[in-house]
Order: sequence, then C-alpha cells, then structure tokens
Amino acid sequence: MRIIHQNLKKGEIKIKVDSPEDLWYLSHMIDANDTISGKTIRKIKKSGADERTANVTRVPVFISIKAEKIEINETADALRITGTILEGPEDIPHGSHHTFNVEQNSEITISKEEWLKYQLDKLKDASQEKRSKILMVIFDREEAYFGLMKSYNYGILAHIAGNVSKKADISKTESTFYRDLIKIMKEYSDRYEVNHIILASPSFWKEELFKELKDDSLRSKIVQATCSSVDKNAFNEVIKRDEVKQALAEERVSSEIRSVDLLLGEVSKKGAATYGLEQVRQSVNLGAVKDLLVSTALITKKRQDDSYQELDSLMRSVEKMNGTVTIINSDHDGGKRLDGLGGIGAILRYKLEY
Repeated sequence: MRIIHQNLKKGEIKIKVDSPEDLWYLSHMIDANDTISGKTIRKIKKSGADERTANVTRVPVFISIKAEKIEINETADALRITGTILEGPEDIPHGSHHTFNVEQNSEITISKEEWLKYQLDKLKDASQEKRSKILMVIFDREEAYFGLMKSYNYGILAHIAGNVSKKADISKTESTFYRDLIKIMKEYSDRYEVNHIILASPSFWKEELFKELKDDSLRSKIVQATCSSVDKNAFNEVIKRDEVKQALAEERVSSEIRSVDLLLGEVSKKGAATYGLEQVRQSVNLGAVKDLLVSTALITKKRQDDSYQELDSLMRSVEKMNGTVTIINSDHDGGKRLDGLGGIGAILRYKLEY
C-alpha cells in the first residue's frame, strides 16, 4: 500500500492499493460513516432503436460516499464498500446507494473524524516495505531462476543452467547441479537475510532437491510450490499462489498469536487479564487496560448487528488512556481461541477482582 497524500488535521489519507494483502488492512481501517472518495465504474444503459438493442457502457466517474457496509471478497481479491453518495456527477442523485469495488491499483481517499492509533499503525505497517523477505527459486533439472520478492514485487537475481541428462531418469541428473543450487540459496539467504525460501518447480523436482538439502537452517525456511514452467514468466505465476500469500502473512500471524498466548497465559493463572465484553468494559472504565485484543469476527458481527459503535468507543477509550489496540485475525488459531473467549480480551496494567 502506498500513501499518496495525508492531512490528519482534516482526517484525510489518500492511498493506492498495491497488493491483495492491502485489502485485508483496509477492511479493518475503514469504518461506517467514513467518507470514501475516488474513481469508480458506473454502468450506463444506452438504448438503440428499441429495447432489444440496448447496451451497457462502463464509464469511470469520481464520487464520494458515506460508508455503511464494508466486506472483503477474497475470491475476487476486492473490497466492497457500500454507502450513500455525497458527491458525484449531476445526473447521480445524492443519497442514492453505490458500491466501491476497491482492487489492486485502486486509489481512494479515506476521510475520518478521527483516526485511531491502531488504524494509523496498520496503515504504516502496510505502506512500509514488508520486513518478510522471500527468496524465490524456480527450477527444473536443466535450469534455475533466483528472485527476491518483497511485498508482491520481485527482482531477478540470477539464472543458471545445469549440464544434465535429457532423459527423465532423475538418477542421471548430475549431482553438482543441485549442489550449486543449494550453495547459491545459502549465499542469497545470508546476504539478504531472507525469512522464507519458495522452492517452485514443475513435477517432482522440488521434492528431490529438498531431499538433497542437509542445512537445517535452510530447510526450516523452505515453502514448496508448483509452477507450470521455468522462465521469467513463472515468477508471476508463483507469487499468486496461496503458499506465497501464506508466507507473507506469517510474520503478522506470529505476532498476533503471541499476543493471544500472552492473554491466555495471564487468564490461566488468574493474573492481570480479562475477557468478555462486559468485564473488558469494566476494566476500560477503570483505566486498567494495557493491551486490548479484538477479533475480526467480533468486528464483523458488531457491524452486521449495527452495534459496532459500542466496540469502537471501547477501542477509542483504551487509546486515549495510552493503551494499545491489537486486531486479531479470526482465520488463524490464535484468532479462533480469542473468539472462544467472546472475541475480546484485555491484558491489564494490574490485577483486578471482579
């Protein structure tokens, strides 16, 4: 995600979506009643001689809407923001409903009465180059490409060819080729301090190379993936695979799981922690909350029930008292465990008796 412009005095931040992962961040930054502005597509029906010849033209227009519903469409890699029109062309009635489909390369301006600290932190995290560095190795028995990927972009580091048998018998593949690949992997892993290595190949070559790999530090970073060819175009294929998306998200997930583990550890020993909406509310009112954990499932539920304002007020109160707010994704095990506690918990500054 790229920040194009921001004016926090006016509550305005304009961003450009660079990757599908950015949509996840946006889905938890945008609240009901925020103003969303940007170019969107409007369908205009044009009639011919009769109704049967009517056709639809897609025309880009600039509009602003007051957000009402925010939902992510993972299958289409799009964020749908539905709301009422505040500003637009003269022929679009103000107050009518419209849906923004925010996708990769979309540019929108988000205007809020007040940005919460955790929202700005997420925006900063999304706009910075991802700390997770991924080495991509795309190969077969004859050649290999090495590339370094950061935040869904990549640069090719090297291309090497091996002197191997043309037959499919893997035993006739000269062993030096795999050793050369492993040596280069090790060199790039150390030089760029990579967190993950995507090992991608057609057929079973990745499994065979993995068997030859004896370095435990390298083995622990390997994520195996499949590609249909070995050339520069294969990078575009591999970066869209679920294995790569999972590797990019792993660092964030690990941090969230650690936060939930800390909460559960305090709960299990009846220490400085609490959970459940009512007890968390009491703790917030006493100024005792150091870190508030809220699951994405609870946020979604509150929005659907039109009761999100209560939860939003709690998060704002925690930040005003110098606490932190951590949003936990309900898709991973840590989020599921938090949902088992009602979707909300708090690590406290001191132990409370209820």
